[in-house]
Amino acid sequence: MLTLTEAEVAKLLTWERLIPAMEEALAAFSSGRVIQPLRNTMTIEEGKRYLGVMPAATESEMGAKLVSFYPGNAGTSDPTHFAVIVLFEIDHGRPLAVMEGRLITEMRTAAVSAAVTKLLAPPDSCKLALLGSGVQAKAHLEALRQTFAFDDVRVWSRTPAHARRFAEAHGAKAMDLEDAVRDADIVVTATNSLEPFLRGRWLKPGAHVNAVGSPRPTWRELDDDAMNNILIVDSREAALKESGDVILSNAPIFAEAGELFAGKKSAPRSATTIFKSVGIATEDIVTARLVYKEAIALGQDSKSS
Repeated sequence: MLTLTEAEVAKLLTWERLIPAMEEALAAFSSGRVIQPLRNTMTIEEGKRYLGVMPAATESEMGAKLVSFYPGNAGTSDPTHFAVIVLFEIDHGRPLAVMEGRLITEMRTAAVSAAVTKLLAPPDSCKLALLGSGVQAKAHLEALRQTFAFDDVRVWSRTPAHARRFAEAHGAKAMDLEDAVRDADIVVTATNSLEPFLRGRWLKPGAHVNAVGSPRPTWRELDDDAMNNILIVDSREAALKESGDVILSNAPIFAEAGELFAGKKSAPRSATTIFKSVGIATEDIVTARLVYKEAIALGQDSKSS
């Protein structure tokens, strides 16, 4: 069985392969070709410590992710997420690999957002607002740059010093919240906010929002006005159980992302769109399979045990 550290995963996983892989994974999910229960989340300490169990089986891979979510780690040297993914051979159940899953979680989340944004945002989008300055802000900047040529990148954080540090590292501008959002073509919300902070009245007509933070049923990032736009989710069932933005706003879900990728539904690029992502297991398992195949192709199976 192959064992891969985060450093090894980082060498094997690229945006060029990952983004189209996520399109295919979500199309398969929304077409009913994936077996996947809802995430089982155990609360250790409300608001601070959680453990999630996320299994899935597709037509070509099977596995599970164990992920710890510690929002209390925000602002410390420890990330808010740690994870391990175990991958199995689908036909006979043989274990193939165990790999570090924090980076996979980080990258697949941003890759899904990038794929959805490519479908929904105007292709000439050049102004990006990042609300949050952690690992997801960085990953989204990298992933979205695969498709869009930004000449104006703005960042806001509830801790202004963090926004300034991010801006200096990534060629962005640290700004106040409302100023960062106004006139932005694409907005990313990546925080652990308990209350909505993004106001719908700030969004320009036709803007696209990737809302990837606040992954609890009572937490929110977007107000009702923002949610009262064309709403896309990764999973209807998961969003209606896990997303406070969706549950508390009672916003109607227009489509799953996989329905867009499969061509079953479409939304006009002129519309203001919201993609609420909670993250689902098939994204992790398909990404792990991609990493595994790259490792085998490069001969890293010699490290297996």
